[in-house]
Amino acid sequence: MSVSPLSRADDIDPDVRSFIERTSADFAALSTVAPPTNITRQREIAEQVRAPWASGGPDMAETRMVQVAPDGVRARIYIPAAGAGKGTLIYLHGGGWTLFSIDTHDRLMREYAERIGCAVVGLDYSLSPEHRFPRALDDVDACIHWLRRNGTVYGLSVDRIAIGGDSAGGNLALSTALRLRDRGENLPAALLLNYAALDTEPRPSYTRYDGEPYMLNIDEMLDFWINYLGKPTTDDPYARPLLADFTGLPPVHLCVAECDILADQNIELADRLKTAGVEVSSVVYRGATHSFLEAVSISECASRAIQDASDWLARFLRA
Repeated sequence: MSVSPLSRADDIDPDVRSFIERTSADFAALSTVAPPTNITRQREIAEQVRAPWASGGPDMAETRMVQVAPDGVRARIYIPAAGAGKGTLIYLHGGGWTLFSIDTHDRLMREYAERIGCAVVGLDYSLSPEHRFPRALDDVDACIHWLRRNGTVYGLSVDRIAIGGDSAGGNLALSTALRLRDRGENLPAALLLNYAALDTEPRPSYTRYDGEPYMLNIDEMLDFWINYLGKPTTDDPYARPLLADFTGLPPVHLCVAECDILADQNIELADRLKTAGVEVSSVVYRGATHSFLEAVSISECASRAIQDASDWLARFLRA
């Protein structure tokens, strides 16, 4: 009798494994009904698969949609019961710069708002391949400028702004800070990087955690980079931030999933940030895979990681 790859993944946390099994099954079922033959269909399936995981969780005192750029780039403001006066987190969803949205990451952003006690602004940045690098970064710039100009109208704190994101969103958060630093503009108070995509070059964790059981595989990551860049790689440090100098960056918290092809990139980043004199908090979550934070409804590991980041960020947003 054959053994499925998922059943062999004994290093994955059982609740995270359940998350992967359920999302994989839902993806297969939806793909059978209407195959993902184009990017529009791929996004439709991704939204449907993630919808159950984005529901539930904390209720917000107020949720509001705003437009943050003239070309229709939108954002969702989350204000928890504690109010919005204790700082603002701009959050950038993952999905390889290609998939997902503020809807797929709705619960994760509400969790941060509730647990930190701050406002969260989720940005629906422009996706690739229609809008390639550096368009998404320009959207983040537009969001920051919008927030600083208009945030007080919505009761938001514009003096203490953090930027966070997962996977491709973590890349955008770090690269945004690098661009702000290099332009001599005000830096965010802190950065939250959840299993960020940082470089096109593979590291040992690529081989160790490639394949079906681990959520993200090598071929998918290559396709995401090609969608984002229009080619497999580049020498631009704003796209591949591990090529950058990290001197002068704000404090950084890294949430690293142990069972992730991107794990080694994130561990390397933590070491290099420390060498550059940046204040760093870095936690490797054993048994966690890429995207595990979205499993917060069933995963103690995900809940603990969100709480760890929230406690850390609160130090900088409430100061």
